Amino acid sequence: MTSPQRIMLGDTVAKARYHVTRESLVRYAGASGDFNSIHYRDDVANAVGLPGVLAHGMLTLGLATQCVVDWLGDPARVTGYRARFTKPVIVAPDDGAVVEVVAKAAQVDEAAGTARIDLTVTFDGHTVLGKSQVWISLR
Repeated sequence: MTSPQRIMLGDTVAKARYHVTRESLVRYAGASGDFNSIHYRDDVANAVGLPGVLAHGMLTLGLATQCVVDWLGDPARVTGYRARFTKPVIVAPDDGAVVEVVAKAAQVDEAAGTARIDLTVTFDGHTVLGKSQVWISLR
């Protein structure tokens, strides 16, 4: 992958695959305080019309952003991020779910020492975060 100091427009700067399990959801619920039962109970998820237990949206966004943090080596270099939640990540009881992230340089401002990284975040062949972007400091 490209060094943060030498990125060029269009460079793929990072890729990652994250395996999300039901245990991941329980741990995230404890850390975040989001104990909505659609994130751990199939019966509740089904009762409200969902196809199964869903990963927390903010967990998905956090994983996507982590890909860039790992590449940078310093979380303080992330200066902002945004995304739209477009599709749920359904976490199967046994197999879990795999979220894939590809991060590409979409804007590079060498004079300002900043860049915008666009993320493609998918689960089961579908984009789950739209307009997912991370702004970083190159210095």
